[in-house]
Amino acid sequence: MMDLYYWIKVVSIIAGVYLITFTTRKIIGLFIKRQSLKVNVDPTNFSFLKNSISFIIYTAGLIAIFYITPPLNSVAKALFASAGILAAIIGFASQKAFSNIISGIFILIFRPFRVKDVIEVGALNKGVVEEITLRHTIIRNYENRRIIIPNSIISEETIINSNIIEEKIKKFIEFDVSYESDLDLAKQIIKEEAENHPLLMDNRSEEDKSNDVPKVVIRVIRLGEYSITIRAYVWAKNNDDAFVIACDMNESVKKRFDATGIEIPYPHRTIVTKKSN
Repeated sequence: MMDLYYWIKVVSIIAGVYLITFTTRKIIGLFIKRQSLKVNVDPTNFSFLKNSISFIIYTAGLIAIFYITPPLNSVAKALFASAGILAAIIGFASQKAFSNIISGIFILIFRPFRVKDVIEVGALNKGVVEEITLRHTIIRNYENRRIIIPNSIISEETIINSNIIEEKIKKFIEFDVSYESDLDLAKQIIKEEAENHPLLMDNRSEEDKSNDVPKVVIRVIRLGEYSITIRAYVWAKNNDDAFVIACDMNESVKKRFDATGIEIPYPHRTIVTKKSN
């Protein structure tokens, strides 16, 4: 009778482990597949998560069987103790790895960016998202280099995503002119060069047009120690177009400034030497 009761418990544990593992893998698999489609990543990048959970469940089931088996009871207790110590050691040694995995899961859940989005992570890392894995994210920058950033670092940084909601962007393009320069002429040149650029986007509403709101707004935003800063507010369809407009305007505005005598100031140093008698 005791043997029958024991085998019933063993079979129940095995069946329970199988059922829990099957159900958990199905739920996690569906979740990963659905979320992966939303962030446009390969679901196999996150298969490690399913396998890890299955391993934990199987291990727990095996220890439970050992625990209800009298000759193996002491082994089960030793395994529990060893598992706790081992988990502490592994956890301490793999803090960064687990942090990356958890951050990767959060990226999958909250979707701050997707593959092909243009993002900026911190002050230096900017480019197109190529791949999101459980451990890291790969960004292709504008020099066609791949930047591999651990997910734990991404979770701690401010992320600028240029593709959320809409791609159009208002670019701030600034120029410094000297106090002696013709300010009105400088503003007019910047305005003309911006409005004549083929990639410029007219973001005005019909009401704005009827009220004669200009395509490009030009403002003096700063009176510095040596210069006056003029800013052009330029709309473009996407971040790439905005970058091209800014580069082209840097060149064209500089040439027209030179032709009209408008000075772009730069630091000067006057050296005075004293003649000895």
